[in-house]
Amino acid sequence: MVDPRLVQAVDALIRRHERPGHVPLLAIAGSQGSGKSTLAAEAAHALSCATLSLDDVYLTKAERADLAQRVHPLFAVRGPPGTHDLALLDRTLTRLRAAEPDDHIPLPAFDKLSDDRRPDAAWPIFAGRPRAILLEGWCLGATPEDEPNLAVPINALERDEDPDGLWRHAINDALEADYARLFATFGAVIFLQAPDFDRVLDWRTEQEAGLTGAPVQASRRAELSRFVQHFERISRHMLEGGVAADVVVELDRNRAPAAIRSVTGP
Repeated sequence: MVDPRLVQAVDALIRRHERPGHVPLLAIAGSQGSGKSTLAAEAAHALSCATLSLDDVYLTKAERADLAQRVHPLFAVRGPPGTHDLALLDRTLTRLRAAEPDDHIPLPAFDKLSDDRRPDAAWPIFAGRPRAILLEGWCLGATPEDEPNLAVPINALERDEDPDGLWRHAINDALEADYARLFATFGAVIFLQAPDFDRVLDWRTEQEAGLTGAPVQASRRAELSRFVQHFERISRHMLEGGVAADVVVELDRNRAPAAIRSVTGP
């Protein structure tokens, strides 16, 4: 169950941005396993909102394979900026903003176990006109890094598989362009701040166990350790202040809110 204070914080931000004829778009950001999806789902239910996940608009497996061939092999792995179908997201957000009370809007869905988008017929449907739209995603609101910071690899993945920095520069360029345009449409951003990056692997492992319904074996944890390295640079940058957030929720190691700080206003 989500701490009621977090739902109240979402409600306060919606109230700040709602007006007749306008459907506010709020972002919920945070590292893997930080509780973004749970907060978005509970807040959407309590506050009559539509909720979407950035994870559900990943490029298909085939599209990422093409990107990996054209740009860099690491783009075959879902997650970093550049691996999302932002045009699909934009079309969905546009339809939700314009929805009437009798409308039924299909929402994209991605199957993480098969690592591919679900068929259109399996997408969930949002019925009616939402009070607001809650978009959750790990890198929402992240700011680009300064170019000199990209020169030095921060983990084994970057050192061994991106020695010339092409992949991380392409990600940074995407943050500076298409993703920045998306972020500019947000009414507000709530950032669920992990206590440190080392905790992210533990949370991601717990998340995997929840998806599969079985304990994560040591070999799979090693695979996840490599996987989270794809997210490490931006995650660390966000933890160090590289995120344009309106509310920062400082989480303890058990994902409970230790503090809730308003960054941009009362």
